[in-house]
Amino acid sequence: MISVIIPTLNDERRLVPTLASLVSGAADGIVIEAVIADGGSDDGTEAVADVAGCRFLRGPADIGDRLAAAAGGAKAPWLMFIRPGVVLDEGWIRDVHGFLDQVTRRQEAHRRAAAFTLGVDDYGFAAKAKLARARWKFLLGGGADPRQGLLLSRDHYRAVGGHRPGPDSESALARRLGRRRTLTLRSRATQVAR
Repeated sequence: MISVIIPTLNDERRLVPTLASLVSGAADGIVIEAVIADGGSDDGTEAVADVAGCRFLRGPADIGDRLAAAAGGAKAPWLMFIRPGVVLDEGWIRDVHGFLDQVTRRQEAHRRAAAFTLGVDDYGFAAKAKLARARWKFLLGGGADPRQGLLLSRDHYRAVGGHRPGPDSESALARRLGRRRTLTLRSRATQVAR
């Protein structure tokens, strides 16, 4: 049901925990493929993708162009964009199933998206401030933080124009989707690898 798309550029170490958190989705059958949209890595990113059974697409340096190309060739009707180094909570499959069931039942797949709750791999005031900034940005129309991941149907992705060229392409897509059409799932997406 879902094609997971991960943009990489020399992300060998960050890619491993992300792919590990997706294994349960592949075992469940909800993730049918993982696509690595690479911008010209010269480390072991391609080897990690190969060992994990991912489809590796070497694309242009521009992240927006890479993500758009990967989405265009995705096999599944649903797309999930996630950054390398981001790990999903154990319950993410249940939340995603719930979201997909709900939007399918309500016939809203063409106009609804979901993002995970932003998690922080840290303690103290600085961590709380990061979370507060991300929440306020979302509430004020800035869209979901790219570290939260993004789940939407391929048709909805095309209807809103997908990723466009530029370094801000992930945030620009989230802004176009808007907070009213983006549901925040209970499961967290936490950037753990730097």
